[in-house]
Amino acid sequence: MQKIGIHIMEYQKINEENKVYFIDSDVLPPEVLARKHRIEQDPSFRTDHMAYMQGMEIIESDIKDKVLDQMSGYDYEAYTRADVERALSKESCSVEDFKALLSPAAAPYLEQMARKAERLTKNHFGNTVYIFTPIYIANYCQNYCIYCGFNCYNNIRRKKLDFDEIEHEMKVIADTGMEEILILTGESRKYSDVKYIGEAVKIARKYFRNIGIEIYPVNVDEYRYLHECGVDYVTVFQETYDTDKYETLHLLGHKRVWPYRFDAQERALMGGMRGVAFSALLGLADFRRDALATGLHAYYMNRKYPHAEISLSCPRLRPIVNNDRINPRDVGERELCQVLCAYRIFLPFAGITVSSRESAAFRNGIAKICATKVSAGVSTGIGDHEEKYEGSQEAEAGDEQFEISDSRSFAAMYSDMEQGGLQPVLNDYIYV
Repeated sequence: MQKIGIHIMEYQKINEENKVYFIDSDVLPPEVLARKHRIEQDPSFRTDHMAYMQGMEIIESDIKDKVLDQMSGYDYEAYTRADVERALSKESCSVEDFKALLSPAAAPYLEQMARKAERLTKNHFGNTVYIFTPIYIANYCQNYCIYCGFNCYNNIRRKKLDFDEIEHEMKVIADTGMEEILILTGESRKYSDVKYIGEAVKIARKYFRNIGIEIYPVNVDEYRYLHECGVDYVTVFQETYDTDKYETLHLLGHKRVWPYRFDAQERALMGGMRGVAFSALLGLADFRRDALATGLHAYYMNRKYPHAEISLSCPRLRPIVNNDRINPRDVGERELCQVLCAYRIFLPFAGITVSSRESAAFRNGIAKICATKVSAGVSTGIGDHEEKYEGSQEAEAGDEQFEISDSRSFAAMYSDMEQGGLQPVLNDYIYV
């Protein structure tokens, strides 16, 4: 067999009947490479990204249509300085005001936006900032997303932690004093099925008081099962709300189905989750439209489920293994700050997370203005927390999903937040 210059541990192949199966291989066969190229180059060879696949639950909801209608009609160049000034002068922020604050016309008003965002943050959250850490327990993935380091065609080291390894990693993290953890996997039901994730959550419950998951979207009954295992909240990145752009970025796998992903947070709340988090990956498409859609997705969900805890993330693209050229287009730190301040003014009660994708200096500053949650001691690799935290060399780790910018430890982050005049919070829930 001819050897091809790409190595994968898993890929998903869809035959003519659209049946899905997996092959484990160290060498990608020529016919598979040819299929990969055709998927990339021939849209007619790809499945309909708006059509549900077998097993995906369809729920009756009008939120998706509301968000898409607002997004499609958003002409941000039409907003003026007067629109921005009007938005900033109001006590409450309407959808139209939110659109104005995301527009280019608001850029000269960034300082005023920041002052108002800071005031609202302190009104709703005091002087606190929450600290948590993510743990990746597997990096196998069935999807071909061209910007992600875990994508099924990328030549990386794949790893899935067994339950003893998960417990060891979690103990290492918990020993630092961390009380909240976010569990992540690559999007592969074969390697990281719901039962596996549930058992990982049960282990986490022994060490942490607040547990989130960021996994592939699942059905209501599966979210209910994970909630019963101990999950408190669910984070889902829509990546981009631009359905046409989404189609060109997600070429293969279950993640290709845009509407199923969109409804994930609502299914999670229907399954009993306490909270849900929303996000677009800024830089994939028009960031102003994606920021609008993210905020409106959270807004309409809150109106429908007022009991739910709502939060937002605002990540930008980062370089990945085998592709260091991936970076956010048109989204500098000023633009990111504008989006975050607009989120706070529009949704004063929502949590806002700023991840280790951003620099330490930016996170130190934004935590004083509008961010309420930061990660620390972050690794996006698999099974390397002991090496990172204690300097020991353990078993071979799996490759990371993307490169981080802020690598501060939990202790350093805690100290920096305190020195910045903030009160770090590790957990504010008691189970009775």
